[in-house]
Amino acid sequence: MNIRGQLLRNEPMYLHTSLKVGGPAELYAIPADGADLQDLLTLLGRQGMPWLAIGRGYNLLVRDKGIRGAVISLERLNRIEVVPTLHPDLPLEGRGTLVRAEAGAENLAVVRFAQHLGLGGIGFISGIPGTIGGAIKMNAGAYGKGILEHTDSLTLLRNEIIHDFRIAELDYGYRHLKLEDGDIVLAATLRLDECDPNLTEEEIRKDLELRRGKHNVGFPSAGSFFKNPQGHQSWKLIDAAGMRGATVGGAQVSKVHSNFLVNTGGATTQDFLELAALVKNAVLTTSGVKLEEEVRIVGEI
Repeated sequence: MNIRGQLLRNEPMYLHTSLKVGGPAELYAIPADGADLQDLLTLLGRQGMPWLAIGRGYNLLVRDKGIRGAVISLERLNRIEVVPTLHPDLPLEGRGTLVRAEAGAENLAVVRFAQHLGLGGIGFISGIPGTIGGAIKMNAGAYGKGILEHTDSLTLLRNEIIHDFRIAELDYGYRHLKLEDGDIVLAATLRLDECDPNLTEEEIRKDLELRRGKHNVGFPSAGSFFKNPQGHQSWKLIDAAGMRGATVGGAQVSKVHSNFLVNTGGATTQDFLELAALVKNAVLTTSGVKLEEEVRIVGEI
């Protein structure tokens, strides 16, 4: 199998996830660009090999038996550029400026790119680790805001063909974007407004400081492990259930932020799965609320 990017065999996934757990991927591919990705998918299709596309592994929990087939990293698809605003159906005051960020672009890098152009509105993703592709797939956000609210269109690879979709054509909501099986987010075109770079800098500073204070848990984590149920905050439910600091093996409910499950050393994915089950059961028993994982759980059972 030949692509212009990089191919690794039996690559340990703990090297590519923020939780530092996970068995090997049969094939770990890093395509050089979108065209290389299309070629890769064609080759995988001919071989009948299943595949999974990822960003930087910040919201990923890979099972200990690893992943059968190919893991495709989009880390080299990281260009950020200004694109023309061509929507005559919108009034002038609603058109804004469009910035296109490929899926592998780091969230903070996109905010900084816009800031240098005097554009803003997305500073709330500054402190969210990971890439635009991952942020888009889960409609990442903070303080009641989501990145898809500032998205004009998405570029998707669907059935090995590149398509552009206006955001109004897609189904999305809180921490949710509905895509078809096999879709890969290649890029997001963001609609941004003029903003004083100093105001954006203040927004970035506050967001990073807040996250460093609240989220500096001292151990590898995947950020928020559970979604916030409607009308509730997961960390409060977990605290009320007495689960702050609970451990299974090397996995622990963080003593700093109880919606973070952390790897205190030597944890396995099974440790995290068992701990998550204990937390969910305790919250259901004490509060009657069913928690749902925000992390993406993949791999062989």
